[in-house]
Amino acid sequence: MNWEQLLSLKRYGDTNKRLRKEQDETRLGFEVDYDRIIFSSEFRGLQDKTQVVPLSKTDFVHTRLTHSLEVSVVGRSLGRRVGKLLLEKHPHLENVHGYRMNDFGAIVAAAALAHDIGNPPFGHSGEKAIGSYFKDGDGAQFKSLLTAKEYQDLCDFEGNANGFKILTEGRAGREGGLRLSYATLGAFTKYPKESLPKKPTMHIVDKKYGFFQSEKEMFKNVAAELGLESRSNEHLSYHRHPLAYLVEAADDICYTIIDFEDGINLGLIQEEYALEYLINLVRGKIKTKNYNALKTTEDRVSYLRALAIGTLIDEAALLFMKHEDAILAGKFETALLDVSQYKAQIKDIIDLSVTKVYCSKEVINKEIAGYEILNQLLNAYGKMAFNVFEDNCSNYDELLKNILPETVKLTNDSLYNNLLAVCLYISKLSDTNAMLLHQKLKGHIL
Repeated sequence: MNWEQLLSLKRYGDTNKRLRKEQDETRLGFEVDYDRIIFSSEFRGLQDKTQVVPLSKTDFVHTRLTHSLEVSVVGRSLGRRVGKLLLEKHPHLENVHGYRMNDFGAIVAAAALAHDIGNPPFGHSGEKAIGSYFKDGDGAQFKSLLTAKEYQDLCDFEGNANGFKILTEGRAGREGGLRLSYATLGAFTKYPKESLPKKPTMHIVDKKYGFFQSEKEMFKNVAAELGLESRSNEHLSYHRHPLAYLVEAADDICYTIIDFEDGINLGLIQEEYALEYLINLVRGKIKTKNYNALKTTEDRVSYLRALAIGTLIDEAALLFMKHEDAILAGKFETALLDVSQYKAQIKDIIDLSVTKVYCSKEVINKEIAGYEILNQLLNAYGKMAFNVFEDNCSNYDELLKNILPETVKLTNDSLYNNLLAVCLYISKLSDTNAMLLHQKLKGHIL
């Protein structure tokens, strides 16, 4: 893979190649990607979606929206840091092609901003709830009517693949979805493979999958434009866009440090534990006088959090450059922070977060409620999607169809597309709207 192709400004529908040196310096093509994402209705919907604690009424707990914004900020800094080093190593990218340090930051920032845009309500338990409906619930009846890969898309419903669908799916009067640059779409796709085979190797690319069968051809176009190299002759799988490693690192940094901070602010993690774990990560970088002047837990944690994030940004940038050749050759098989000198400290923080936050009764009880809500929604809409396919709609099915947005298209042509459209509709619901729709289906007048 080569950077000239990987930094493509092409968008869906373009017939001519866009050149970086032809761009308006006041609003670069990659920065347009960021703007299109942030003004999209799907991004706005993240403000009422779970990050760690579902349905929290506490102001300082992160939602998917605030988490995404913070990952984007970290991603921009990380992208610029790496961009500066790459241009020093490959000066022709600037001298011949006109790329700037900020271009790398803009690509990573936009992809990071969108990294959770496909996540359903109630956090990762929402993904599991959708998958369980098709694997173990009433949706299992559709298995014989789908191809193996179509069925696997649903059984392992994946927020990353759903995000690619949201970013690229055609809309009324506009093909290509948000029409983002292919460079940003490549950086967004951490797992550039289809759902089967499932985890064929231990390579980081095989951890999950990145596009549904419905977007298979679209991703093939993106991969061809970017020059992503194929990893298999038997199924659709590609080496990652190198900047996807930076998007992943930005997310890893934020959820490691900031989810930990949420646990502290919620009182789920005691201050003495928190300070000890963060100090272990930034030891030697604390200005003792400044730190000792801080009077509150929140201020002390905030100070250490900023140091920790800065430390890990520096570390991720250096690791990327150290392994750049292997990354471009598709031979780097782990996340950047998995080879960090701070790996042990990061693991300690995550382990404590898992024990004290992710497995807390508050989180688990609300995830159970979310699981039941999504299962009931899928029971109703899955049956309706099947009946539309069979041309056998009941009066109740017609009522359900009438409250769907106009963008949800159900036909008798493809059961897979119908089921995926229903999943997409439910995945876009906020936590609150999923609860309200559930109440309607149970017969409660709101």
